[in-house]
Amino acid sequence: MNSPPNKPATGIVYIVGAGPGDKKLITLKGVECLQQADVVIYDLLLNDALLKHCPPHTEKIQAPDPRIRATRQDELNRLLVEHAKAGKVVVRLKGGDPYIFGRGGEEAVALTEAGIPFEIVPGITSAIAASAYAGIPVTHRDYASSVAFVTGHSAALRPDSNINWSQLATAVDTLVVYMGVAHLRQIVERLITHGRNPQTPVSLVRVGTTPQQQVIQGTLDTIVEKVEGAQLKSPAVIIVGEVNQLRERLRWFDTKPLFGKRILVTRARAQASEFADLLEANGAEVIQCPAIEIHPLRIDHAYIHTINEYDWVIFTSVNAVEIFYEYLKENGKDVRAFSTSKICAVGPKTVDALNRIGIQPDFVPAHSRGSTIAADIKRVNGKKILLPRAKIATTDLPDGLRERGAHVDDVPIYDTLKVANGSDKGRDEIETDFLNGRIDLVTFTSSSTVINFLEMFRAHTPDILLADVKVAVIGPTTEKTAVARGLHVDVVAKTASVESLVEAILTFTL
Repeated sequence: MNSPPNKPATGIVYIVGAGPGDKKLITLKGVECLQQADVVIYDLLLNDALLKHCPPHTEKIQAPDPRIRATRQDELNRLLVEHAKAGKVVVRLKGGDPYIFGRGGEEAVALTEAGIPFEIVPGITSAIAASAYAGIPVTHRDYASSVAFVTGHSAALRPDSNINWSQLATAVDTLVVYMGVAHLRQIVERLITHGRNPQTPVSLVRVGTTPQQQVIQGTLDTIVEKVEGAQLKSPAVIIVGEVNQLRERLRWFDTKPLFGKRILVTRARAQASEFADLLEANGAEVIQCPAIEIHPLRIDHAYIHTINEYDWVIFTSVNAVEIFYEYLKENGKDVRAFSTSKICAVGPKTVDALNRIGIQPDFVPAHSRGSTIAADIKRVNGKKILLPRAKIATTDLPDGLRERGAHVDDVPIYDTLKVANGSDKGRDEIETDFLNGRIDLVTFTSSSTVINFLEMFRAHTPDILLADVKVAVIGPTTEKTAVARGLHVDVVAKTASVESLVEAILTFTL
């Protein structure tokens, strides 16, 4: 979706369905709308991660809470019209689908009456998404050839409601009720009174498609007691029908190995996405609390202009590759500047980073420990070696090379600084979660993440803060730092990569 070349005096409103909770269930068109938004007005229960698709200038407005603002819809309509009349691209971001119990139709009418152009971007509604993630198809050749979506809001249960419960009770095979948890007993009574078999299977799916998803199953005559016993609260959908029998065979989401586990990631935010994606793909809820930020350091440009004089250039991280390459480009050079210098890359991710800029390394050590790398590189006596890396890196590698007769220029090209405030949640909230056992695992991908993380929560000693929390680290160097600072390490990756760390976490029983 591209913005029009000549922006009209009156803007446009995109009423976008964001899906039910899983941030990846938004459509491509929905993402495109967010990417061009001047203003986003978003629902209370939406996944905040969706707002990261917005450009920096976007004004983000949370919609009023419908539970405490009776005039909420009128306020929203006024906001949409006001911002669009100011010539802005407005995104009304709604949970689920705008036209399925989302009041999107009311907003569209208000825009039409005000002469504001709009588009509807459908979303995946919770009735099909939550049921699918629970392993319950709402239709199935052997169980259900019809389905109905019904609101369970109190208005639907009043005597003057236009919902004909007497016919609805037996008219369709599968009935999915939205917003009905608070009125579950009344809904069940209406269905049984009007002919639905009390033994009909029923499921409630709470916060479907998220790692907190909870499923309660029973029959019409037992489900109220089960839900009350589990103290299940909104939001949840109610699924009535024989299709519920398929859950035990078809459940796939809540059987993932890390389902329901809350894992804190301390890696720098710019590098954490791949790690978080891998954890989430295995069912975890990821809390990003970056303990470091990567800051390039200015270096003597002589290192750039004389790089072809080095026998070896050793890259120990993706950061080193990317930052050094930027220095090359700033000085009007490219990878040809390496000339006959041999390249050593530590770790598969560093190899990938070099490949992306057109370099195939000459040597990749089998291990990431500095002393081991120094021993693995053959015939270094008298050789000139450039080591562009982190400011706080250990001295094992340059010391080992020098002991073998190499001339080493150990050049800091970036620093890892403590983050002032970059967590998904407030630090006080994260600290409370730690102390109350609501975080299962904390991960560290470098020594600096350990050091800065403990500094962030220095009000508590590690044994108190992480008393009920497992600790996973990316390698022996990080493990050494963690242990030296009083942490008990439970999981150590076999190789220095996030893939290996995830594999080690999966092997360990949380």
